[in-house]
Amino acid sequence: MIDRVTSQTNIDSMLAAIRQYQTDATGKNTATVLTPPATEVGKPTFGEAVKTAIVDTNSIQQEASKLRTAYDRGEDVPLTDVVLAMQKSSLAFEATLQIRNKVLRAYEEIMNMPV
Repeated sequence: MIDRVTSQTNIDSMLAAIRQYQTDATGKNTATVLTPPATEVGKPTFGEAVKTAIVDTNSIQQEASKLRTAYDRGEDVPLTDVVLAMQKSSLAFEATLQIRNKVLRAYEEIMNMPV
């Protein structure tokens, strides 16, 4: 029976040799190409940033809707606050829509690239 430690050492040494051959052949280190980049601690990923933007846009729209409803009911809400909230809501939605459009365009360009 083959000793596991010895076989793992042999596999590691063979992988190191293959990577060295690839580095010599291409002139670049393939080990860094094969490993995905690590995200920095505290920085959100793209998906998290998009999710946060959508949640923020939704909360802005809900707040504007609450102010408008309160104004319609005759509560003591200044009209300027309602108008400002509605404008913020509109701008947030438009910004989110533009980001979505740009992401879709980038995806379509990547899908149409020749391989």
